Amino acid sequence: MPLRQDMNNGWFPATRLMVLAAFIAAGNFPGPANAQEGSQGITERTVFPTFDPVAPSCSKPSGLTNVLAYVQENEREFLQGVNNGLAMAAKDRGLQYRRSVVENNVAEAVAEIQSFRAAKVGALIATSSDPTAVSGSLRQTIWSGAFVGTIVPPPATLLLNAPQYATGEALAEAAITHINAKLGGKANVVLLTQDTMEFLTPRFEAMRDALAALPGVTIVADIAPSPVTKESGFATMNTILLANPNIDVVLGGDAVVLGALKALRAAGKDRPDQFLGGIDGEPEAVSEIKKGDSPFKASISLSSPVFGYAMGQFAADWLDGKSIPQAMDILPIALQENNIVQYEADWGNPAAVFADPDQREKYLKMYGNTCFDTRDRYVNFPWSSEIRK
Repeated sequence: MPLRQDMNNGWFPATRLMVLAAFIAAGNFPGPANAQEGSQGITERTVFPTFDPVAPSCSKPSGLTNVLAYVQENEREFLQGVNNGLAMAAKDRGLQYRRSVVENNVAEAVAEIQSFRAAKVGALIATSSDPTAVSGSLRQTIWSGAFVGTIVPPPATLLLNAPQYATGEALAEAAITHINAKLGGKANVVLLTQDTMEFLTPRFEAMRDALAALPGVTIVADIAPSPVTKESGFATMNTILLANPNIDVVLGGDAVVLGALKALRAAGKDRPDQFLGGIDGEPEAVSEIKKGDSPFKASISLSSPVFGYAMGQFAADWLDGKSIPQAMDILPIALQENNIVQYEADWGNPAAVFADPDQREKYLKMYGNTCFDTRDRYVNFPWSSEIRK
């Protein structure tokens, strides 16, 4: 019988999820068709004011458990960082912590969200490669009174995003500086995008816009590996190399670009003057940058343990009846030799970052206010601090 791991409850049969999914399909488990429908939340683009940390408290949720649960899309380092931050926050706030890793299985993600809702968890963080598929289950969890946090797509009580265009622009500018200084203004470029997720397309639009200004640059491949993993990046780059063996620049998320680097090395096509750059600030990417002679030259950090810890803290505040942000930016930081040591320290100790207002403001910016009494005003549109009404 196939097994999979839950970090708190050990190993259990994967068939449990198959039975659960069958119950949902048959209508024997609370699902979208028979759950009591609630508010559709804020569906129109809204500009939230700056978060007020001293806003009045309100009611505490009732009938829910002091459990923080995390449905994790896969085990890439960025999402593992979220897990680390959430686990630390849960421990610091006296919450039980539960995690389910679904390994890119959308049906399993839906089933796990439904299962956590049925267990009356007080707070849920969820990630998925198919936001539309899980949105109904997340709305039901919100209607139950629980805190729901998501990373980029709605719906959520607290939605986390990054200024996506600025994030992509920062990476493109670093690449352009290298192209002009080290490659004579000419480069064959590969973009490993996430354009299949509409909420992330602005970062790749920024890269295309910036690179278009260089007449010596040719984008030889512009493709979205799926899922967003190191393995997908490796497979995609192997295919690209068949038609274009001479690659100078590769840009994308850290995981897929690290996979591309592995493919270049396996093919003997890696060079010290190449520029491979990623987004997320994952530990393996940082290790490559620190080598000095690696083709992997830059990562735009979106420190996942820091925002994971913040989301865990705000989940606990929600359960205590406090007012929390409706939206939160994780701010992009271009990792360089002069800030990598501090970044690694912050990655390992997000509690210290959250407790220090000056450090916290380097990573996070918060918007809007909500609490249990205003839970019907949840975020149900693709919020971004870069978009104005």
